[in-house]
Amino acid sequence: MLHKIFENRKLKLVIIIVGVFAIYQGLIIALVEVEKHSDSGLGDYSNAYWYSLVTLTTVGYGDLYPTTPNGRIVGGVFVLLSMVFYGTIIGSISTLLHNLKENKKLGHEGTNFKNHIIIIGWDDFGTLVTDQLLGVEKKIGIVTDSKTTIDFINDKYHSKNIFTLYNDYSNLDFYRKINIEESAMVFINLEDDAEKLVFVLNLKKVYPNLKFAVVLDNSELKETFEVAGVMHVISKHEISSKLLASYIFEPDVADYAESIMSFADSDEDFDIKQFSVSLDNPLLNMNYEEAFFKLKKEYNAVLIGISKNKNDGTRELFKNPVIDINIELSDYLIMIINGKTNKVLKALFQVEEGLI
Repeated sequence: MLHKIFENRKLKLVIIIVGVFAIYQGLIIALVEVEKHSDSGLGDYSNAYWYSLVTLTTVGYGDLYPTTPNGRIVGGVFVLLSMVFYGTIIGSISTLLHNLKENKKLGHEGTNFKNHIIIIGWDDFGTLVTDQLLGVEKKIGIVTDSKTTIDFINDKYHSKNIFTLYNDYSNLDFYRKINIEESAMVFINLEDDAEKLVFVLNLKKVYPNLKFAVVLDNSELKETFEVAGVMHVISKHEISSKLLASYIFEPDVADYAESIMSFADSDEDFDIKQFSVSLDNPLLNMNYEEAFFKLKKEYNAVLIGISKNKNDGTRELFKNPVIDINIELSDYLIMIINGKTNKVLKALFQVEEGLI
């Protein structure tokens, strides 16, 4: 029975307050009783309350003080209580400030990130993905179940574009702290493929409109993940095997492919970008071939493909098309450019690179 009572926080607080008040009132009564025949003036309840107030607040005007031995004992108790009182106040404030700082570090205050990429699970591969995304100035939310990992991420990255959340992966409602419903993509980076699949299915029950990306160890599960609603399913072994085979008999091609897969580190470094065609794009309604030569001649950009909307809501990719294609609204132009040209084209097209 007592155990259940003390589990109730509100009831526990009431009991503590009543207990403290009872002790305080008992000391006041004791002080008045032992001092009522002295010349201290503390035999009067109003003076006793005043004395206790200035003593507990450590003001101590000295206008009232006990003169009897027993009164001094009670007064000493008030002095000790004043130390306990201030120690409790200072300790509570310190604890509150520490908790606020800790909650902020662990992401429990939430974020207002929108259209961001969320990485659930952290390892060396997650670090590489984060480095690439930060290189193109994307906002990233990272969820981990390890406080040590939170400290590592905060020490490694000092970026306003990163938000970290400490969370038990199974606590699905808590993902609202990272504004998961307004994210652009959720990358599931858990340890094994089965765990990833179960997690996707559970998360979709709570947040049905999310877009998922997964990297698999077992390529045979690719179709299973696609049926489960994962938008981007990538096999580590497929990519690495293709790149390794290329290195064996076409090393220069492999070097080229690897270098343009990552973001451009400098103005002279090249990579592949895609830009959405908006109403402000000067290439809108232009023939693909005409746009190809214009981009190469004026900006040293090589147009290598175009992605178009299909009637079923999916997109069709044309790689270096030989057919007569016009550039239309909401198409994506895919090109090889360097860092300097990237800045120029972003200003010219008035859009940021990528889908996100």
